[in-house]
This record gives sequence, structure tokens and C-alpha cells, in this order.
Amino acid sequence: MAGALVFAALAGVVGGGVGAYIERNGGLTTVELPQAAREDTGRAPGSVAGIAASALPSVVTIHVSGGGEQGTGTGFVLDKRGHILTNHHVVDPSGSSGEIAVTFSGGETAAAELVGKDAGYDLAVIKVKGVSGLKPLPLGNSDSVRVGDPVVAIGAPFDLQNTVTSGIISAKGRPITAGGEEGDGSDISYVDALQTDAPINPGNSGGPLVDDRARVIGINSAIRAADGGSGSEGGRAGSIGLGFAIPINQGKRVAEELINTGKATHPVIGVSLDMKYTGDGAKVGTKGQDGAPSVVPDGPAAKAGIRSGDVITQVDGERVHSGEELIVKIRAHRPGDRLRLTLERGGKEETRTLTLGSAGN
Repeated sequence: MAGALVFAALAGVVGGGVGAYIERNGGLTTVELPQAAREDTGRAPGSVAGIAASALPSVVTIHVSGGGEQGTGTGFVLDKRGHILTNHHVVDPSGSSGEIAVTFSGGETAAAELVGKDAGYDLAVIKVKGVSGLKPLPLGNSDSVRVGDPVVAIGAPFDLQNTVTSGIISAKGRPITAGGEEGDGSDISYVDALQTDAPINPGNSGGPLVDDRARVIGINSAIRAADGGSGSEGGRAGSIGLGFAIPINQGKRVAEELINTGKATHPVIGVSLDMKYTGDGAKVGTKGQDGAPSVVPDGPAAKAGIRSGDVITQVDGERVHSGEELIVKIRAHRPGDRLRLTLERGGKEETRTLTLGSAGN
């Protein structure tokens, strides 16, 4: 009787323990968690995933070395001949004897050579040889872009290639300047940029900003840093949602000139500006470089009747507040375009119309 009671007590304890274990752990068999079945991996063409799938095969990561410097950037395929568009500041470290290597989204690598570059537009074209199956990325029209349009940026931020980010067009016509050394305007880029909140970081330079049909509308080139600085995104600051892209309409024209002639032309009005002027507008200086006239004789501005000391306040009805903004507005056009300039002279407002001239790089 005593043995039976002890056995019953032990059985109760063991049974209770087993029951509690089963309740906590779901049984004595191997645990298998519920999971959705494998689904079709296709995505709608206009979704971020669909845009990425379409555009990624046309985007490359660029590694540059030369003169003791190294750099990483992005580019995209322009045609089946192997031309690739990127930023000037991406390839500039290669100098005249450095090396440029390209890595495609699938991992294939190829050497590239410089076709042409232009610091004023911050654009460059390189070319790969012996690579088959190239897929050019279709070009959109940046004049058709509207604030609020969805966009996708593709690049290699911090050398993390095939990175995709998304956002919207935050603003258009942002006058930005980047690059150059103190007192040397020859290496400064003047861009009438598209602004986006799609995250752009160091390594995204030269990569495409594409619309919802995977067409390039801009070339990612600069960011606004958290410390208030701005410029090409080759520094180490990260994205704060203020990125800038060169409109593709400008990029297309410059790329064609670089491919066809090796250099790009710059539209000019034929004046030297007083870049130290602190008033509102862009002031024509009193003298040009090396004592030359500030208004080039027989140049576009001279033919239009613009004089030294005039303050240009509008270009085709859009305000300009500084010499930099005027250069940006002019660079957004091409040689031969006609511009209507509003200026102040002797306290009076006047309007002049001129045809832009051309200057080689």
C-alpha cells in the first residue's frame, strides 16, 4: 500500500512536469514555425522593386586610382558602344596616367578609359571595351519633372554597390556650386539642380536618379551636409535628405559633346562679374581679368547693350540673387539660346535680349 502511494505521488509530479513542459514548448517533437509559401518574385514595373530590377543591369560601380589617390563612384551605360556617364569628380583622381575599373551589377569587371571630362558641369564620359550585352539606361526629360514626383537613386554609397534608395523630387532649379579651390573658379561646378530626399551618400556620385518608368532624369552629384556645407558628395558626411542631381537634359548635351569632341562647350554672355558684390543680383564688374574690359567687345552682352556696372536681376523672368546664380542659370542653357535679361541701371529697370555665345572648356 505504501509503495503504491509513493508511486502515485511520483507519477503525479512527473506528469505535472511533463504537462507544464508541453504547454511551454509545444510538444516533444521538433519545432516548425509557420511561414508563407514561396511566391512569384515579379513586381509591378512602377514599384521601387520593379524600377530597380529594370535599371540595375545598366548601373556600374567605378573604382579610380592614380597619383596616390583612390576613389569610388557610380555611372550608367549610355549606349552599346560602351560609353558610361559619371561625374568629373569621380574620375578626376585618375589624372592622366591613373586607372579606371568598372564593376557591373552582376559582378563582372572591365577596364575603362577616359573619353572626356568637364569640371564646370561636373560630368565625364568613360568607355569600356570588349564587353558584350550592354544595356543602355533610357534617358527621360528633366523638363517634364514636377515637384513631388517619385524617384529612385542607384549607386554604391560607401562602396556598397547596387544600393537602391527612393524618395521624391523635393524642388527644381536649385542653384548649387561645388568643387574648385579658393580663388580658382575654373574647377567650380555650377548646376541648376534637381533636389531630392532620396538618400544619397559618398559613392552615389555619378549614379542615375530615375523616374517611375526607370528613365534617367538626373545624375546624382552633391549633398547638403549636416554641418551646413554643400558640395560634391565625395566627403564622408552622410545623407540628411538633401541631395542634388544634374538634370539629364544638360547631362545629355554635355555627354554628346564629350563623346564627339572630347570636350564640352559653355554658354557665355561675354561679361566679367563682380563676385564680391553683396547686393541683390549679379553685378557686371568694372574690369575683366588682366585688365581686360568687363564687357567683351562685340560679345553677346555688348551687342545687347549691357554695360559695366549693370546689375542683372532676372533671367527669363526668374530672379537671380548673386553672380553664382546667374552663372547657374546661363549654364542651364546651350550656346545659341536666346535669353531675356532684366537689369538695373541708374535706379531704373531695363530689359535686354541676347543670344548666348560659346566658350570651349
